[in-house]
Amino acid sequence: MSSPAVRVRSQAAFETRTLLGNGEQLLVSLILPAMALIGLAVSSTPDLGPGRRIDIVVPSVLALAVVSTAFTGQAIATGFDRRYGVLRLLGVTPLGRSGLLAGKALAVLVVVVLQTILLSVLGALFGWQPNLGGILVGALLMLLGTWTWVAIALLLAGVLRAEAVLAVANLLWVIFAAAGGLLYPTAKLPGMVGDVVRLLPSGALGDGLRDALTGHEGSLLLPILVLLLWGLAATALTATFFRWDDK
Repeated sequence: MSSPAVRVRSQAAFETRTLLGNGEQLLVSLILPAMALIGLAVSSTPDLGPGRRIDIVVPSVLALAVVSTAFTGQAIATGFDRRYGVLRLLGVTPLGRSGLLAGKALAVLVVVVLQTILLSVLGALFGWQPNLGGILVGALLMLLGTWTWVAIALLLAGVLRAEAVLAVANLLWVIFAAAGGLLYPTAKLPGMVGDVVRLLPSGALGDGLRDALTGHEGSLLLPILVLLLWGLAATALTATFFRWDDK
């Protein structure tokens, strides 16, 4: 019998192929972020703040792509897997429930790495010049963001019915993209709205990546702390309330 690590890697490879072969998933994970990058790069509105526009746009789109894959795509996929009994069946195989969730998380991480490379290349074609000193911190933020948003996705998919997951996940994606700090810096939001959004995982990821990749590393403690706390809370809630079927 194969070891647990081998089973998790096999499941992660299967989940990765499924994600990459799903047209709707690619639309959300890559095509829409790429369109957002191009649209924001060639336009002059909205005002994104001081500095070269493309240097602000690319980190923002990378944050959007993380949420697209780790949250929206994973919530919907897991919700329907649960609806059709796939989670229940796989959970009683030698892979086990923890192995199944680990495989899903690893698959999301692989897709995030791939989309980050592709979007970074696209950004470079428009003249993006990231702050090299902030790349490692940016990678840490993306790792924290992926974990946090996967945990939130699994929580949503584990407590709501699949149809509700589909509606809520897509609605939240639009809200986070438009006003949740992903594409639009929280400093540009009015008054208390910006203060609140800054404490959301969307605002923390967006602001954190923008600060890291534009050279403002001194303001990164808050985004890291916010993502860490949201990740811990979502993980604990998922472990407590996640249901493996609709019954």
